[in-house]
Order: sequence, then structure tokens, then C-alpha cells
Amino acid sequence: MNWEQLLSLKRQGDTNKRLRKEQDETRLGFEVDYDRIIFSSAFRSLQDKTQVIPLSKTSFVHTRLTHSLEVSVVGRSLGRVVGKKILEKHPHLATIHGYQFNDFGAIVAAASLSHDIGNPPFGHSGEKAIGEYFATGKGEMYKEYLTPKQYQDLIDFEGNANGFKILTESRQGIEGGLRLSYATLGAFMKYPKESLPKKPTSHIAHKKFGYFQNERTFFKEVAEEMGLLSQKIGDEITYSRHPLTFLVEAADDICYTIIDFEDGINLGLIQEEYALEYLIKLVKDTINTSKYNSLTTTADRLSYLRALAINTLIQEAANTFLEHEEEILKGDFAEALIDKSKYQAQIDDIIKISIAKIYQSSEVVEKEIAGYEILATLLDRYCTATNHFMNQQASNYDKLILKAEGNNFDYTNEDLYTRLISISNYVASLTDGNALLKFQKIKGLEI
Repeated sequence: MNWEQLLSLKRQGDTNKRLRKEQDETRLGFEVDYDRIIFSSAFRSLQDKTQVIPLSKTSFVHTRLTHSLEVSVVGRSLGRVVGKKILEKHPHLATIHGYQFNDFGAIVAAASLSHDIGNPPFGHSGEKAIGEYFATGKGEMYKEYLTPKQYQDLIDFEGNANGFKILTESRQGIEGGLRLSYATLGAFMKYPKESLPKKPTSHIAHKKFGYFQNERTFFKEVAEEMGLLSQKIGDEITYSRHPLTFLVEAADDICYTIIDFEDGINLGLIQEEYALEYLIKLVKDTINTSKYNSLTTTADRLSYLRALAINTLIQEAANTFLEHEEEILKGDFAEALIDKSKYQAQIDDIIKISIAKIYQSSEVVEKEIAGYEILATLLDRYCTATNHFMNQQASNYDKLILKAEGNNFDYTNEDLYTRLISISNYVASLTDGNALLKFQKIKGLEI
């Protein structure tokens, strides 16, 4: 892979080439990407999708929106640090093509901002709830009418693939979705493969999948435009990651490791003295002991350690990327940047505590159980009503369900897979609060 292609400013539907040296510096294309994402309704909905504790009204807890904003800030820093060194190593990118180190920061920031845009309500259990409805719930009845890949898309419903759909899908009057630059889309694409074969290798890019069957053609166009390396596994083609995807992933890893831990402390799920000790271990090489000891409140001590930890991990991830740049460009680098960190033991300790004290806490588990019931109910009502409508067997109740939802999902399409993905996409787009409200109305609990 080469950086000239990877930094493509092309957008869906473009007929003319966009050159970096001809860009308006006051309205750079990569920065336009950021603006389009932040003003989109899909991004705004993240304010009512919880990062850790579903349906929590506690002011301390991060939502998907605040998490995404923080990831974009970390991603921008990572991109700039890396971009500065890349331009020093490949000066023709600046002298001939006009690229600047801030371009790298802008691309990574935009991709980071959108990294959770396809995630369903109720945290990661939302993905599992949608998948299990089709794998073991009433939705299993559709299996015999779908191709293996179509069915796998549903039973392994993936927020990353759903995010690519949201960012790129054409709607009436809106061609190409948000029409982001291919560089930003490339950096967004963590798993450049279809749902099958599932985890064909141990490479980090094969851990999940990155697009649904309906987006296959455009995904391939983006990948080939940027020169992502293709690899044949059996009868299927997968692609290498865009190099900047590793920075987006690192920004997310850094934020959820440190900030979820911080939420756990603020919620009282993790004992303060115990938690601060683990953060101090992470920043022991850079901590100013006298400054830390002068801080008198938990909030101030936590804020200082958090900032120090994030900065430490940013530098570590950037250094790892630069050290392995050639390997990354060849598609041979197979793990997350944070997994190569010299602080891996400290990170693992923090994550283990978060799993035990936060992710598996009774509050989280109880709310996730409710999320399963809510999403399964919505999927069943919408799929059943749509199925009956297409078979001309719709009851009055089915017609009321479809009328209430209007054009929120495509229930008239002749293709079954398109209908089911459309319904799943819609359910995934709901906020925690909206999903709960719709569930209550269907159950007759709210009028």
C-alpha cells in the first residue's frame, strides 16, 4: 500500500479527482468529514446510548456520544504525532502532493468520531440480542430463505458493518449517505471482510466483519480505490486494513480502558484507593509525585492520573505504529497497537478489574437482560408484520404496527434479506430511551 492512495479525498459519486494541493485550507475535505458526522442524526442519537451502564441516568457515566468525542480527541493526537513522522520519512507527500501532518489527525479524528455510530442500544448486548433473535429466536425461521452470508449477517449482527451502512447508504434525495472521503471511510473500516468465513485467521482484521451483503459492491470500490491489499481465503476475498485504522482502534482502546475504569470509580463500583493504585502503576515512569500528593480531592487526583495515562498510551501507540509502519503497509501487522505496549500488564490488570466490577456488575447485567427482551420484542413485531404484509396476510394489528413506523424501515421490498436488514438497522438506530418507549407502547404500558 502507498500513502498517496490511502489519503484519498475521493467521495462517493465523484467523477473528477480531488487533489490535496488544490484543497481550500479553510475547509479541508477531511475536516468536512468530521463536520458531516457530528451534525448527522445518527451521531446525535449516541447521546442516549450508554457506553457502560444501559439506561443509567447517573451524571458521571459516559454515553456513546461523550465516549466518541473523547476517542476522536485521542485519535486526532495520534494522527498528528504519526503524520509528522510519516511526512519526515516520505517528504514527497508534502512537497509534491501537499499533504500536512494535520491531515492525518483530521482523518483519524473523523473515523474515531464515527466508530460507534452503528452500535445498537443497550451496549454490546444489543448486537447479541439482534443476532440471537435470528439465530435461536423466532427469526430463525428465515434461515432457509437466505444465503449463508445473508443469514450470517443477521445472526452475527455487527455494529461496525451497520456503521458502514449508515455512513454510505443512499436514501431518497440523499445519494451516498454522508459522502465521506474514502480515506476516512478506510480508516473507519476495522474489519475489511464479509461475515463469512468467520474468523478465518488470527489477524486482528479478521476478528469480526465490516460490511453487510448489500454494501459489498461499494465496500470493494473503496478498498480498491485506496489500494488496500486483497487476500484470498478459500473462495473469498478479504482486504488488508487501512493503516490509520490501527490508530482509530488504539484511540478507542485507550479511552475505554481508562475512562470506563474512571466511571467505575465515580459510581462506587471500584474502591478509590484500590483503583488509583492501578493507575499509578500505569504512569509510574512519568508521574510528578509532588504534584500528585498536592491534590486534595479524588476528582483532581483521578483527573491528573487519567490525563497522564492517556498521554502515556498515545505516545506508546504512536511509537509502535511508526516502528512497524513498513509491516503495516504490507498488511503483515496482525495485532492491535495496544497489545504491543510495554504497559500491557498494567492495562490487562485494569481491564480485568473493569470486567469484574463494572461490566459484570448486577446493575449492568439486569439492564442488559431488559435490553434483550426489549429488542427481541421489537424485532419480532416488525418482522412478523412485514412478513404478513408481503404474504398478503396482514392483520389489523400488523397494519397498525407498520403504519406507526411509516418509512422507518423498508417493509415493501421484494427481497427478504433487504427487509430484514432494514428492520435490524432501524432497531439498532434507536436510542435506549426510544427502544424502551416503543416496547412499552407495543406492550400497552404507555399510551
